[in-house]
Amino acid sequence: MKTWKLAAGLLLSVALPSAAMATDLEVTHWWTSGGEAAAVAELAKAFDASGDHWVDGAIAGGGDTARPVMIARISGGDPMGATQFNHGQQALELVQAGLMLDLTDVAEAQKWRDVINPISLLDGCTIDGKVYCAPMNIHSPEWLWINNKIYEDLGIPVPQNWTEFVASAPQVEAAGKIPLALGRQAWQSNLAFNAITVGVGGLDLWKKVNLDKDMDAAAGPEMLKVFQAAAEARKLAAKSTVQDWNQATNMVINGDAAGQIMGDWAQGEFAVAGKVAGKDYTCLPGLGLNAYLSTGGDAFYFPKLDDPDKEAAQKRLAALLVSPEVQVAFNLKKGSLPIRGDIDMSSANDCMKKGLEILKSGNVVPSGDQAWSPDVQTQLGDMQSEFWSGEMTPEDAQARYVEILKSGL
Repeated sequence: MKTWKLAAGLLLSVALPSAAMATDLEVTHWWTSGGEAAAVAELAKAFDASGDHWVDGAIAGGGDTARPVMIARISGGDPMGATQFNHGQQALELVQAGLMLDLTDVAEAQKWRDVINPISLLDGCTIDGKVYCAPMNIHSPEWLWINNKIYEDLGIPVPQNWTEFVASAPQVEAAGKIPLALGRQAWQSNLAFNAITVGVGGLDLWKKVNLDKDMDAAAGPEMLKVFQAAAEARKLAAKSTVQDWNQATNMVINGDAAGQIMGDWAQGEFAVAGKVAGKDYTCLPGLGLNAYLSTGGDAFYFPKLDDPDKEAAQKRLAALLVSPEVQVAFNLKKGSLPIRGDIDMSSANDCMKKGLEILKSGNVVPSGDQAWSPDVQTQLGDMQSEFWSGEMTPEDAQARYVEILKSGL
């Protein structure tokens, strides 16, 4: 601990105000599952060790629940010291309203543009040439997580891609297991659909629809195949009745379900449960069909405060979050990839190493949050929730999908 305190002190004394006395900062976030809580503890420990004090403001229920609370507090004149948002446009209006602290001096002093990889993460924090957030991690949501023991007990090979997983479903069901765990929340339905879009439809189709905004592609036969595959996945998840994503992950961990489509943050839950990647469970980026990462994830924004001491502490925290030591400690617990390309991640598990190799290869695309506005994302989530929980046909779902995307052009 003494070594870490020294390292933190040296890091923050380079170009930032020193902490003459501990300053309390309330930090709001929605990291409340077992793995997430372990990761947040690393941030609090590092901030406290640097001389300031992390006041935890966890909001249970996930981002869809937490973001409106965070936005209401900031816009209503009751700002916290720092707050989590996803990479993308979620805090754009708050920045434009002049409610967020400019971190450009921190970014330049700590040479963020030289170390953050991919640079699109920093670009997502940059508005009119000024930096307004500290990128924290890279989260890719398009992974298939599989319980190996279920397949060992069945005497069949563990699936290595989505096609094999779907083909194994009848045997899984015959054994009394649920093929696909899925939490009953809009964002989880939307996440599963987007993963199937790239896995089944391919990267080119995803890029045409989400980057080129090609509505003919969105309404075309290739996208219909994606909706048909999603309808097939809906059948596999029909008996999954849990709500939260980590409850669905625990279904896989406990052997109640064969697999789950979920982001790489699921690794934190497997780690807390003592499960070993490659032995107890299999992880398939891009559903095993298209190995890629979407560069989503989390960043911290710092609302403007009328207290110079707290503002100085905000900038110290921003620098600390991007520091090599914190990036390693946090992301190893969180299951996400670091936003720095110059740190040692040799202690990463097999699943994280897969992600690091894909990131190194450059096979990345922006996240949906970066491609579409929060309003479009909300509408898509609501539509997908209705599709996955009901009997909407693939054709009707595709028509709704196109209408929603057109509203965001």
